[in-house]
Formats: sequence, structure tokens, C-alpha cells
Amino acid sequence: MKYQAMFDIHPGSDFWNHNYYETREGARLHYVRTGRGIPVVLLHGWPGFWYDWRHVIPVIAKEVEVIAPDLLGFGYSAKPNSPNSELYEPDAQAARILELLDELEFDRFVAVGYDIGARVAQSLARMVPGRVRSLILGNPAYPGIGDRRFSYPAQKEFWYQHFHNISGIENLVGYNRDTVRLYLGYFYQHWSGRKDKVREQEFEGIVDVYSQPDAFGASIGWYRSGAGTGLASKLNQDGLASPMLPIVQPTYILWGELDPIFPKEWSDHLTAFFPQVNIKYLPDVGHFIPFEAPEEMIETIKNVI
Repeated sequence: MKYQAMFDIHPGSDFWNHNYYETREGARLHYVRTGRGIPVVLLHGWPGFWYDWRHVIPVIAKEVEVIAPDLLGFGYSAKPNSPNSELYEPDAQAARILELLDELEFDRFVAVGYDIGARVAQSLARMVPGRVRSLILGNPAYPGIGDRRFSYPAQKEFWYQHFHNISGIENLVGYNRDTVRLYLGYFYQHWSGRKDKVREQEFEGIVDVYSQPDAFGASIGWYRSGAGTGLASKLNQDGLASPMLPIVQPTYILWGELDPIFPKEWSDHLTAFFPQVNIKYLPDVGHFIPFEAPEEMIETIKNVI
């Protein structure tokens, strides 16, 4: 019964503890919270939301307190229909997470993220280094990748980031549930190493969430902000959380070797930007670390705490 209840991802379900917080800017953030102990913040990727962590949360919640938010524009959080793409930048997303953690009275915490969540986690580490105990990242975008992301082989994989910047594309992909399903299905297949890790019932729930009004368009606000690694992602711009500064906290990285958008070779400069880094390569894993390799992620979190 509990296993089946995991598929009921919508707010109001009995299995997951859904909560909401309204930020100072008036945006409603959704988050799942459970467990007791050291706070561990789980930050999802694209095309995902808090549910990326469905296999991790029930296990680690026996030892830590889990906060799994939906970033602005994702899942059950607010989806502002605004031309202000800065709403979705990594630092802006990180600032909202900090505001939520302040509301929950969590001082120090472990930040865990992959894909866009890894970018937000790095912003957190640079913005409030004294509060982030450690980082756990999956196949992260980081400054050491450099101009390799603009190479022809890389751009063949990063095409979707340019696609997301075409005016009106949200109406094409988000036209109906079938178009959303077809588009998301491509990424869940192409980016996965362990392709059997997303069950049909799970995928249909994900499609439901991305088929909400304005959901797909809001989710690609991240890329329209310039935060995508395949675009001019402002890596050389000074800011509140300057991305060129090394991250001093202990950092643990899981790198799926079959990830087509972040190949293993791009991990070669990690030590320059994460002086206290520990890297574990996962030979048969692709991009979606939290649900392709939940056991490895759970083990890493337990070892860190």
C-alpha cells in the first residue's frame, strides 16, 4: 500500500507531507518536508520537480530532516507569467530557498542537487558559506567546463536550450498533454543510462504536473534567464554569488558516465573549483542521478551526515 501511495504526488495525498510558503515577493513555494535531524535540502532538475527525489526521501528521512522544494516555476510552486527572466536565475532561486530555510529556522544544512538544482546548490554555498555544511552534486555544471559547452558535439546535445528561447515555443510543446508527454519522454529516454528506472506510472504523474496551465512555459524560464550551460550563462559575470569563486565546503560529486550532456571528461577541473571534492563515477548511470542511482545517492548522504 505504501509503495502505491508513492505515486500519489499531488498535494493532499497522505504519503507525502506537502507544505507551502509565500515569499516576501509574493510567490508561493511548494515543498515536501519530512523526518527529523540535520536539515538536508534536495534540489531538483529539469524536466523535474521535487518528485525527482521520490526514492531518496523515504529512506534518508529516517535519519535527517528533508526539505524538497519546487523551485519557482516548477511543480506546485508559483508560475509567474512574467517577462522578467531574472526571476529564474540561480541566485534568485537560491535566495528564495534561503528565505524558506529562515522561515523554518534552519541555520546550517546540507545542500544536494543535480542538473539545475546543482547550480542553485552552488549559489547557496557561495552566498552563505557558513550555513552550508557540505554539498552533494550530481553531474554538475561548473565553471571548469569552460568553452567546451560551445563545441559542436556539445551543442548537438544542448539544442533544447536554444529551442527553449524561441518565442512562443511554450505554446507548441505545452499545447496539450500529448505534446508534453512526447517532448519530456525524449529527455527521460535519451538522458538516462538505467532506462528502466522511470516506471510508466511515475512518468505519467510527471506529465500531469508539466501539463498544468503555464507549467511548461514557466519551467523554461530558467533557460530564458541565461542560466543554461549551453547558452551565454553569465559564468564570467560578477554577482552576489560569483560563480568563479571556489566552493570551500566539503563537496561530494556523483558523476554518471553515460550522461550525454555532461560527459565524464568534463569533470577534469573539479578540484580547481571544489578544493575539498570527493568524486564517485557511476559507470552505467546517465543524467538523472536521484532516480537512476538512488542507492548511491542515499549512501552518499548518509556518509556525509
